[in-house]
Parts: sequence; structure tokens; C-alpha cells
Amino acid sequence: MLVIGLLLLLMAFIRPVVQRLPVTPTMVYLLIGIALGPWWHDAIRIDPILHAPWLHHAAEVSVIVSLFTVGLKLRLPLLDPRLRPALGLATISMIITVGLVAGAGVWLLHLPLGAAVLLGGVLAPTDPVLASDVQIKNPQDQDKLRLTLTAEGGLNDGTAFPFVMLGLGLLGLHDLGAHGWRWWLIDGLWAVTGGLLIGGGLGYGVGRLVLRVNSRQRTITALGEYMVLGLIGASYGAAVLLKTYGFLAVFAAGVALRAAERIASGTTPEADAVAAAATEGRLPAAQLVRDPKTAPAYFAGALLATNEQLERILEVALVLVLGAVLTVAGLSADALWFAPLLFFVIRPLATLPLLLIGRFSRFEYGVISWFGIRGIGSIYYLMFAIDRGLPPALADDFTSLVLTLIAASILAHGLSVTPLLNRYNRLARKTKKAGS
Repeated sequence: MLVIGLLLLLMAFIRPVVQRLPVTPTMVYLLIGIALGPWWHDAIRIDPILHAPWLHHAAEVSVIVSLFTVGLKLRLPLLDPRLRPALGLATISMIITVGLVAGAGVWLLHLPLGAAVLLGGVLAPTDPVLASDVQIKNPQDQDKLRLTLTAEGGLNDGTAFPFVMLGLGLLGLHDLGAHGWRWWLIDGLWAVTGGLLIGGGLGYGVGRLVLRVNSRQRTITALGEYMVLGLIGASYGAAVLLKTYGFLAVFAAGVALRAAERIASGTTPEADAVAAAATEGRLPAAQLVRDPKTAPAYFAGALLATNEQLERILEVALVLVLGAVLTVAGLSADALWFAPLLFFVIRPLATLPLLLIGRFSRFEYGVISWFGIRGIGSIYYLMFAIDRGLPPALADDFTSLVLTLIAASILAHGLSVTPLLNRYNRLARKTKKAGS
């Protein structure tokens, strides 16, 4: 707590400086965590196997807060044509990624099939927590590339769950049912659709209720923290209680809450401006906050701002812990060849269908295929598997490999995000100027 508190104070002062450098704050957190681990100061010593339950729930909280944030950012229906590329990435590309990672696990790491499939499920999801630099900045940002990466990170943390359960089942740690019927019907069809329906229903219902209450009071009630934590807890808890995927439920709750605001306020320039101001922490004119046509947009923007602040605090803690845990687990020698395979071969091959779905340029496809950032979601699935009784030898090997790959992803993607996005923005401006 002392270290995290001092780091938060430090970042409050140096964050503006870090933002001007070709590094991300996440890289700073990781390096500080490594420095505080047993390799250097030995101020933090967390054993990833012994403390797996604690790490499991810490990662769980961080992911669900981030997924709710992503859902609030998407001011679009899930079936909107602009989200089709992200849906393809979260389904088709997810399956291809799991298959390719599992193949590498069997043929190159000499893992049993169940362990290889489990590894594929752990490494397949991209991260909504660490990918904030390549996500849309506010709901009015409809850039095709950033929108696709944002929605993918929100969806595939949930769609990876069936493959994790399949891997555990093949290892004898989960009941798949005769001929896999339970996995197909319960872990697949019901858990996915049920999670989306539960979260979507709660999010939309709560959103409509709050907007109705506020319309009667002719003002916006300051319910930010209560609304965020209450809706996250209710949607996640209800989904898990009913044997569905809580990650998908929380994401759907954010999307549905935003849908309630979108329907109430429409897509007028005034509503867009109010929502953007609230998201950035600026207070619009008092009459706009009270106006029934723009008040819902302010309410949703204020919720998003609250959730993003909570997300950033959790990111500091989790990445700091990741750095310290990595020094206990040790670097994996297999990551020397597995990281290039994952980043430069598996991710680009898995995203190839994107060219058919989204009509992206070659450069846009290259950016999307590169920014398959691995992070807190993979930590969650790894600790979830260890909690489920993953054999000790596999647990040690998986922990070292997965944590090393996450650290490599943070460093590689963190160093490349600024130059790649700067180039992308220049090309987008040229295209827009040529079109006008």
C-alpha cells in the first residue's frame, strides 16, 4: 500500500512529462514493479502460485471495471455495421488465435492437448486495461481503427472463456459432459448469450430508471460512483450466479447504459459537446446540464469520467504487482521465440479475415494486427486456471511464460504506439484533406 500510494503521488506529478515521451505510463509502472521485486530492492515479494487466489480476484476487479469503461465509450448498438470488424476479431480471430497457439503448444512446447488449448485461451484475448492509448478517447470519436480495437478489447475478454473452460475440461479439471454437450450448451451457447442478455437488460433498465428520476427532478443527480460500482457489481454478480460469463455481462451493461442515453438525447451536436465535456471532466453550462435534451449526455459522460479514473488507479496497482510477480516467477526462455511468434505471425494471421469484413487499408490492417496487446485479462485467466487446480509443473511453466509475454507486450507495444499512431493520424489528415 505504501509503494502504490507513493507511485500514485509520483505519477500525479510526472504524468504530463511521461505523456510527452515515447513511452507509456504502463511501462513506467512495470519497470518500477520489477525494481521493487526480489531482483533489486526486494520490497515486494508475491508468489504467483501461493497468492493465486488474491491475484485472481485483483485481476478480476481490474478487468470488469475496464470492460464497463469500454462499453460506455461505445455510443453505438452492438449490431451496428461499424462494429462488425470488432465482432469478427472477437469470434473468428479468437478461434484462429486459440488454434494457432494450441498448435504451437503441442508441436513446439510439447504440451498435452488440454494444456495447449488452455494456453491458447489464456493468451488469445487482447487487453482493454492496457490498450487505452489505442482506444477511442470519447464516445464522439468514431475513428474506424480505434473503434475496432476498443470494441475488440471489450468483447474478446469474454469470448475467450469457453476456450479456457475447454482446456480445463481436457485436463480433467472441468466437466465437459458426454461428447462435450455441457461445454457446447452451457459453457458456450448459454454462458455467452446469457451474459450479454443479463448485462444488457440491467444496463438499459438502470439507465432508463435514472434518466426518468432525473427528468422529474429537472437536474442531474450526482450518482457517479454509486452508479458505476452498483451496476458493475449487479451485472457481474447476477451473470456469475446464473452460470454465464460476467465479463460479457459487464461489457453489455456499459453498452446498454450508453444506449439508454443515446436514445434519450439523440445525436445532436449539443449532446455530443456536452458528453465530450463531461468525459474530459469539464462542467458544461448550467442550462445544458438541466436541459432534458442534453442532460442524459452529461450524465453518461460523467459516469465514463468516473470509471476511467478508477480504471487508471487499478492499472497502476496491477501492473506494479505484475512487475514484482515476474521477478518471482522468473523470465521464460521459451518467450524468446514465442513472443515473436505470437506478435508477428499468430496475431497477423488471425486478423486476416478483417480485410474481408472491414475494408481496411494495408496500413490500418498492419496497425490492428500489431496492437494485439496482452495484459490483465491473461493474468486473470492464468490465475483462474491455477485456482481450478492446474498441476504444479504446468502452473509454474505457464506462469513464467505468460507473465514474460505480457511484459514483452507492454514494452514492445508501448514503445511503438506513439510513432505508429502519429503516422496513422498524418495519413488520416491527408486522406481527409484529399477528400475535401
